[in-house]
Amino acid sequence: MIGASTAGAVVVSGIGVVIDGRPLLADVDLTVRAGEVLALVGPNGAGKSTLLRAIAGDLAHSGTIAIDGVRTGGEAPLATARRRAVLEQDTAVAFGFRVGEVVRMGRAPWRGTRRAVDDDTVVARVLDQVELADRIDQAFPSLSGGERARASFARVLAQSTPVLLLDEPTAALDLRHQEAVLAVARAHARAGGAVVVVLHDLSLAGAYADRVAMLASGRIVADGTPTDVLTADRIGAVYRHPVTVVPDPNTGTPVVVPSRTVQEASS
Repeated sequence: MIGASTAGAVVVSGIGVVIDGRPLLADVDLTVRAGEVLALVGPNGAGKSTLLRAIAGDLAHSGTIAIDGVRTGGEAPLATARRRAVLEQDTAVAFGFRVGEVVRMGRAPWRGTRRAVDDDTVVARVLDQVELADRIDQAFPSLSGGERARASFARVLAQSTPVLLLDEPTAALDLRHQEAVLAVARAHARAGGAVVVVLHDLSLAGAYADRVAMLASGRIVADGTPTDVLTADRIGAVYRHPVTVVPDPNTGTPVVVPSRTVQEASS
């Protein structure tokens, strides 16, 4: 077991965020329990990434947030880094580090502790999980965009925290690696951790999340199981585009199909 709190690995109470006088989040309440994958969905500008940054402790906010039973903002950054790991949208690295060196950066919170002896083993394991074991000595900037995204995800896994906060981890990935990365995230939750993941692909959210929280205009408008939240009426209203929702023929999870008008080419 990873050791996340059974009462709630992440507890968000009355969160509000205002930047340059503009409210980005208002009165957000959310609980993510150990063993859960929670997907944050919503249209562009809804507040998904802002909420993730607030949970991470990287953004000033009103209200309270607790991770693994400890309120954020009241402990040293090192202690916070041992409770949660964050994958941001921008995965650029300024210098020509090798892939293994980038992944090893995730071990920094454990430097000087007993857990540091596991660094080599952890780095090898997470690179294998993201199918980059053979790239350990390759220069990070020379990787493709998708490979950089997977290496950055491996760095987050190497941090070995109970809570993972992932901002669009599948955005740069092909179909197979989208599925693989979210399967690893779900396995982390099943081992006792908790995962909060921002996703634009609603079908992926339906397939891999235990719960879905849909945001619009800085507020949570729905929070529940994928089947309860990802309805055609709700998605159409929030995204302002009609969709059809059908069950996956193998799993029964919701698959969201946008309505499209295809113009026939004139002869």
